[in-house]
Amino acid sequence: MNPVLLVASIMISATPILLAAIGEMVVEKSGVLNLGVEGMMITGAVIGFIVAINTGAPLLGFATAAIAGAVLSLAFGVLTQIFLSNQVATGLGLTLVGLGLSSLLGKPYEGQKTVTLPKLDIPILSDLPVVGRMLFSHDIMVYLSLGIVVAVWAFLKHTRAGLILRAVGESHESAHALGYKVIRVRMLAIMFGGACAGLGGAYLSLVRVPQWTEGMTAGAGWIALAIVVFASWRAGRVLVGAYLFGGITVLQLNLQAAGLTWGVQYLSMSPYLITILVLVFISSNRSRSSHDAPANLGQTFHATR
Repeated sequence: MNPVLLVASIMISATPILLAAIGEMVVEKSGVLNLGVEGMMITGAVIGFIVAINTGAPLLGFATAAIAGAVLSLAFGVLTQIFLSNQVATGLGLTLVGLGLSSLLGKPYEGQKTVTLPKLDIPILSDLPVVGRMLFSHDIMVYLSLGIVVAVWAFLKHTRAGLILRAVGESHESAHALGYKVIRVRMLAIMFGGACAGLGGAYLSLVRVPQWTEGMTAGAGWIALAIVVFASWRAGRVLVGAYLFGGITVLQLNLQAAGLTWGVQYLSMSPYLITILVLVFISSNRSRSSHDAPANLGQTFHATR
């Protein structure tokens, strides 16, 4: 295995998961648990593909996918924050809606290929030996995903708005008492998370595999949820976790290409097994409190109180 190509492949493989995970981290920082990431990703994948194949403009496909993810997440926000429906049940319903909607919309486009994003060779840096091809010869969405991680970290740590969002996630009652609009903050966080999930889905159908295949997210949304928990709701650790999971995916593909079969099935199984363990972890309030989870994660805010 060529280490240069291996690292470059890991960056591409990790990008959709990273986009979805960093968006979900912001959502959970506001105290909302949205299990509909998979549904928003697959919706972004099909909408982005349809727009790109009909316009020949993949960037327009990404923009539309982000809007589609945000709109779908807005429905989740209205149901959970205004009508006070159960967040877990609504999130699971959102995933089912996304899977069904994508299957319906994408049926006429199965097997077709679309124009993908060109590589963005960074002047001087891309010409460096080894690291140039490894780190500085990717498409613009790879660098955008890294930029979003840095922006989210700076927003949460160094801005007043980020402090308010974290306060809402830690104690929505106290934030409300101080005059902050809890529902508005959560709705904005939910829509941001939906937009990021839509971008992650579009990356799958427009770059990683530039064609539409039903169910192509294949659990990427659930892996993104797992990464947020493993990262202890910290942006830097989300980046590391996404690249780790991306590395596992690339490694198993390379092992299969090399003709090795022993152990590959365990690598293929590991992300989903870990995700199951994380869902069990999320259900335990004691475990969450010991791993820096937002104190009000998954709890409904009643504005009338």
